[in-house]
This record gives sequence, C-alpha cells and structure tokens, in this order.
Amino acid sequence: MDLVGGYYDAGDNVKFNFPMAFTTTMLAWSVVEFGDSMGSELKNALDAIRWGADYFIKATKFPDKVVAVVGDPVQDHDCWERPEDMDTPRTTYYVTQNKPGSEVSAEIAAALAASSIAFRSTDASYSNFLLNRAIRVFDFANKYRGSYNLSVGAGACPFYCDISGYMDELVWGAAWLYKATSKTSYWDFVKANIHSLDYNIYQFGWDSKNAGINVLVSQWAMGDSSSASLFIPNADRFICSLSPNSPTKSVSYTKGGLLFKPGIANIQNPTALSFLLIVYARNMHAAKKTIQCEKEVVDPNWLIKIAKSQVDYILGNNPLGMSYMVGYGGKFPERVHHRGSVIPSLDSIPQKVGCRNGDKYFKENRPNINVLTGALVGGPGQDDSFVDSRYNPSQTEPTTYMNAPFVGVLAYFNKPTITATVI
Repeated sequence: MDLVGGYYDAGDNVKFNFPMAFTTTMLAWSVVEFGDSMGSELKNALDAIRWGADYFIKATKFPDKVVAVVGDPVQDHDCWERPEDMDTPRTTYYVTQNKPGSEVSAEIAAALAASSIAFRSTDASYSNFLLNRAIRVFDFANKYRGSYNLSVGAGACPFYCDISGYMDELVWGAAWLYKATSKTSYWDFVKANIHSLDYNIYQFGWDSKNAGINVLVSQWAMGDSSSASLFIPNADRFICSLSPNSPTKSVSYTKGGLLFKPGIANIQNPTALSFLLIVYARNMHAAKKTIQCEKEVVDPNWLIKIAKSQVDYILGNNPLGMSYMVGYGGKFPERVHHRGSVIPSLDSIPQKVGCRNGDKYFKENRPNINVLTGALVGGPGQDDSFVDSRYNPSQTEPTTYMNAPFVGVLAYFNKPTITATVI
C-alpha cells in the first residue's frame, strides 16, 4: 500500500491514525463552523485537511482493511533522528474483519465525512468521493465491532490505547454522516446508541468524543422536541461542568486562569473544550437559550468569555508572560520536545544523523535550532509553572490534536459573531 502522507502525532516519527483522524475531523469542523472567518487562511486550512484526508483515502483503500498505525512506536521512540533519516521499521498495523478496530475506523469515517462537508462548496467531486469512502469505512467499523487495543496491540498501547471504548466513535461517526447526508438512518443510529455514552458526558479529545457528540448534534436537536431530551440536558451539564462559578464544575482553573485537568499535555483540554464552548454558544444564541447551572444562569456570551480567557492565557496573558504557541509573542518555549525542531536541517548537515546521533542536540541547553512556528506545546502545570526543557515532554512536546481545535477557536475570535462585548 502507498501510505505516503498524513501527520505524525507529536515530536516522534510515527503515524498513529486514531489521533490523526481526530485531528483531521477537528480541522474540518473548524472550516465547517468558522471557515467564513478565516479570510485568506481558509485555503491553508483546506490544504491541511486535504493532506490528512488524502492519506486516509490511501489507508482505507481496501474494503476489508483499515490501516491503524505506520511505524514501530517502540523502536521509533528509542531513536532521536530526523524524519528524513529515520531507519526504524515502518511496520504497518491494520485492522480487518477478523481483527477489528471500530474506534480507529469510525474516527476515520468521521474525518472523511467532516472533510467532505468542508470541501463541498470548493471541490464537489472530491467532496463526493470523501463522503462515499466515509460511508464504506463506517459500515466496516460498525459491522465488525471490536477494539483496536486488542487487534493492534503494541502498535497502539500504551501510546494511544482507547480507554473510553469504541461506541463513542461509532456514534460520532454516525453524527457526522448524518450532518453530511441528512439520511435518517444515521440519525436513528445516534439516537439509539447515545444512552451508552451517558456515563462520560464531560470528556472530549482524541479518545473520548462524548461531549463533542452532544454539542455537534445540538445544532439540530435544539429544534427537535422529540429528540432534544436525549442530548441537550447532557450538553447543558457539560457546559455547567466548565463554568468557573458553577457548583457542578468538574474541572479546575489555575490561579492564572487556565482550565486544567489531571494528566499530561493539558493544553489539549482548553483548546478542545473552548472549541465546544464557542460552537454551543452559537447554537444557544440561535435558539435564544440560556442554561441554569443551579443558582448560576449561563448565557452564550458567558461561554464566549470563558473561551476567550483560555485563548488569552495560551497566547501570553498568564503569570509567566509565556506564549505556549511556539514562535508567537516575545516569549515562547524554545526547547521543544520535537526531533525535527531539535536536530539541524539537511541544509546544515546533509549527512545522515543516525538513531542516537541526534542525542547530542537533545542534550544541549541552547534553544532548538529550528523554530517550530505555530505549534502548541503541552503547557504549564496546575500551579502555572513551566519548565522549558526537552526532558519535560509533558509540557514541551507539541501534538497535532492540541493544535487542530485551536484553528477553529482562533478563526472565531478573528471575527466573533455573538456580541461585540466578547472582545
């Protein structure tokens, strides 16, 4: 199979298709939701989506096979070398009818469906091709159910194990296919299976799609009295869980104001959740809706203000005055945990830099020689502290799935549409 293309997940040289598909879905959702605010950057956003979508077309070439990972993650992580020099095994892990992987397959279906909507007005034939492939891949994911944790094994775990199960991806994929096709069979699938996700309504990211499903379908569910009760109460509870003054808040905020959840690479939480806050605020505004978080009444503009506070913090309005977007502002992370950023380029050193030959650049204390402009890193700790060190990947490693939702968030604030008071 020709598997050229796609994205590495972070600072390594492995193609993990599960988080890559989520990245592509979020880039596409950013264009679908906020493309009219992107101006001249819309073309670049579509190019980024196409790079991911073209790869997933290759990864799903055969009806009975879906590629899940490219590259041996254990051996890759044992080397520190440029992508141009990598000589670790490019092992391909894939799922089949007998060894299923519903979560990775359904997320790829969601990415293709969302991408088809993003390209509908600019490239109709490409859009139709993406949609037809999305339908086929979703059918495969749904018919042959099972977790890629078992089918792919060491190719997925412990790096990107699916912890939340695969039903959220199946419902998420069906929701995107309904948005792309308006076929009631997909909407019926979402309604029939949403109750299986009630236990985890506050999560959204590459692993768990639950909150994103409720926010995505709220666009049409708010106006559908027969189905609103399946989604809107949970979406409202999710919003209350993020409101800083809500008695049912399930996240914390640092003293400097950053939304924080336990775990590594926290920036993925404020970027993804801010995206949902803005989308839901727009849907609430259209429906003239507010939310009662016990004694606190939350309106759409309040959600926008929360999201904007996260953007401001990430871009430098924080106790350290540090922008967590590399290359943006006067102070940003300089020792980013990323091979291509750390090791000199081929122009500087044309000879091969072998598996461990890049270690000397990693160990140097000087800033990375190549500035990874635009990359969001994992960000500060719960006390707003940040250690700018390559030895600190939980704070200094960038990932595609942290960046992707931020594209839509920044596009919105380029041209906010709720009220003028948000800026």
